[in-house]
Amino acid sequence: MSKLTREIAEKFASLALAHVSREYPNIMQHVLVSDADAMTPRRVHPIFFGSYDWHSCVHGYWLMARLMRRYPDFAAAKEISALFDERITAANVAGELAYISTPQSRGFERPYGWGWLLALQAELDQHQDGVGKRAAATLRPLAEAFAARFSAFLPLADYPVRTGVHSSTAFALRLAAGYAESNDPDLYELMRDKVLAWYGEDRGAQAWEPSQDDFLSPTLMEAECMRRFLAPAAFATWFGDFLPDAADGKPETLFAPARVSDRSDGKIAHLDGLNFARAWCWRSIASALGGSHPMTERALAAADLHIAAGLPHVAGDYMGEHWLATFALLALEA
Repeated sequence: MSKLTREIAEKFASLALAHVSREYPNIMQHVLVSDADAMTPRRVHPIFFGSYDWHSCVHGYWLMARLMRRYPDFAAAKEISALFDERITAANVAGELAYISTPQSRGFERPYGWGWLLALQAELDQHQDGVGKRAAATLRPLAEAFAARFSAFLPLADYPVRTGVHSSTAFALRLAAGYAESNDPDLYELMRDKVLAWYGEDRGAQAWEPSQDDFLSPTLMEAECMRRFLAPAAFATWFGDFLPDAADGKPETLFAPARVSDRSDGKIAHLDGLNFARAWCWRSIASALGGSHPMTERALAAADLHIAAGLPHVAGDYMGEHWLATFALLALEA
């Protein structure tokens, strides 16, 4: 099985260090209500201004924090520590908070960026000392603001968003679950109840995927979200109804890596991320089902196949390079 190594960690860290401080090119999710709102990324996002877009910058920091916890003495640690101390300051957190506090920012980065910010906070919370612990304390007000947004939004969300892109509700709640479970029991309960209401009765998934822009599997991401909120026995029962023919390799599309025809096209390059996301889901699902389950061996084999398809392409073109290492890390560590 493909696993994270120090060599891979060094490569991924160097990619993240290069892109989190790269302001341009940049796609801003930014609503203008007057001429005064025409501003540059760094001006409105003093921490997360790089990496082509806000959410990719957030999970670039998540990747660096996670790698530094895994390999505290690796070569990139000193540079990552200096960056975190420089960027994650009270003043800069106040700047990020000021931006999301405007009325026109109510839907800013919902739900994908919300999930990643809470995942970053949950990762920093696991650091027992040093720069990670300092960053956890400093960033917390921003995490609490996004947790409050989830708490306000979920009662209004009568329906899930079943996509393979940023709007996926399954992905966002899966990312945010760790933060909520540790910091906000009421939010965790709300998330769990909403996940069960959205997906609990789903049966016989057809898996009509991938779509051309997908970087998530709508089918497997739903299963991974359910896995996170259910006990193993309950999940195994639900999964058996959701994908009843999975042990026979059906639907076949879930077991075959996606083909990427043009990695210089930002949307087509999403499909490399889909391969990593599927691997992450398959490995996590297999772990929950256990070694004796008839699905486990096939799931693990599919995961390795998808990782092998994506790993050579983490770097090379900025359209993928600014984000793919994060999804590769999810897959390698699952």
